[in-house]
Amino acid sequence: MQTSDEEIQKLREHILAEIDLTREMSDTEIRAIVSEKCSIYGKQKFLKLSEQEALEQYLFHSLRKLDVLQELLDDPEITEIMVNGAEHIFYEKRGQLFESDKHFTSKEKLNDVIQQMAGSNNRMVNEASPIVDTRLANGSRVNIVLQPIAIDGSAISIRKFPEQPFVMEDLIRFGAITEEAAEFLKVLVLSGYNIFVSGGTGSGKTTFLNALSQFIPREERIITIEDSAELQLIDKPNLVRLETRNANTEGVLPITIRDLIKTALRMRPNRVIVGECRGAEALDVLQAMNTGHDGSLSTGHANSCKDMLSRLETMVLMGMELPLPAIRSQIASGIDILIHLGRMRDKSRKVLSITEIAGYEENNIILNDIYRLEEEKAEENTVHENTVHRAMEKVGDLIHTEKMIRAGYCLDGL
Repeated sequence: MQTSDEEIQKLREHILAEIDLTREMSDTEIRAIVSEKCSIYGKQKFLKLSEQEALEQYLFHSLRKLDVLQELLDDPEITEIMVNGAEHIFYEKRGQLFESDKHFTSKEKLNDVIQQMAGSNNRMVNEASPIVDTRLANGSRVNIVLQPIAIDGSAISIRKFPEQPFVMEDLIRFGAITEEAAEFLKVLVLSGYNIFVSGGTGSGKTTFLNALSQFIPREERIITIEDSAELQLIDKPNLVRLETRNANTEGVLPITIRDLIKTALRMRPNRVIVGECRGAEALDVLQAMNTGHDGSLSTGHANSCKDMLSRLETMVLMGMELPLPAIRSQIASGIDILIHLGRMRDKSRKVLSITEIAGYEENNIILNDIYRLEEEKAEENTVHENTVHRAMEKVGDLIHTEKMIRAGYCLDGL
C-alpha cells in the first residue's frame, strides 16, 4: 500500500502534538512516539510490517534528521546528492546518476531542511544571501541556492566523503596511481616540495590532497584553510583548521581565504594547506610558497597542467594588477610540482600526470613531465585485441633535486 502525502502529513501532525516542546526530547523518545502512532495507523490500514517500518523511518527522518535525504546520506555507496526543487532528487552511485523515487512533501519542507543544514554550521541563507556553502555533521560538503535564484525550486548539492578518508594505499589499490609514482610523491612531500593538484569537478582533488597529507611528518605544525572544511587529516596532533565566514545582514563581516592565509602565516606553520584556489587568494598562496613555507599544498580546477598555469595567472590578476612576466616568475619559483587528475570513461579517477615546473625562460614557464598516463594496446593474444588500456609510465626525471638532497633523500633510493 502506498501512503499518500496527505496521510503522512496528518500522522506527522499527530506526532508533533505528542512532543513536549518545554524540553529537549531525545531521539529515543521521539522514535517511541513515532512507533506508537505508526503502529495504530498500520493496524487501521492493514499495512505490512515492512511498510510500517519504512513509514516509521521516514517520519523519524522528517522530524529529527534531513527528511527524504537522510536515507541517501546513510547509504555508503552514494557519493553525491542533487536536489532540484521539492519534486526532483538525483544521486550518484558507483559513478552513475539515478533519480530517487522519493521527494519532499512541499516547498516549505524543503526550505525547513535547507535552514536546518545552514543553521547547524552557523551559516545563514535567505533572500538577502540566497547562496551558501556549508557542511553537514558527517563532513559532507553542501552548496545551497534558494529560489528564485534557482528558477525551478531551491537547489541543494551534497558531496559526500567516506567516514574513513582514503590513504595512498587505497588509491594504489583502486588503480588511481602506481606504487612507484606514489613512493616518488611521498619523498617529494617529506622533502618539502610545494605541490599543486589540478583537475575537473569530481576528479578527486580533495581525496588526493588528503592522501598526500598522510606523508607529512607527524611532528610538523599544519594549518588548513578552506571555504568549507572538508579535509580529514589523519594522525596530525599539531593541526589548526580554519574556515571562511560569509557576511550577513546583522553586520557580521566576511572572513575570506585571503584573510585566513595572512593570519596563518603568523601562526608559525610548517605547512600551509589551502583546500582550493578559486580567485585572488592565488596571489597569497604563491607569496606563502615564495617566503619559506616549503611543503605547502593546494588544489584548483583546470583541464590540464598548462590550463592550471593559465588559470593561476588569471586568479592572481584578480588580486593585483601585475605584469604577466612577474606573475609567471612567481608561479615558477613558488610551485615545484603539478599533479593533474582526471575522470575516465569508466568513471574511475586517476592521476593523469605528475609534472615538475622546471623553470622560467623567455617569458614562459618550463614544464617537465615525470609521470604520465599513457595509452597502450592489449597483447595480440588477448580476447579484445583492440582494447586500449592506460598505464602510468615514467617519462622523465626530476631536475631540481636540491630540496630532496637537503632533506636526506636521493633519487637512487627510489
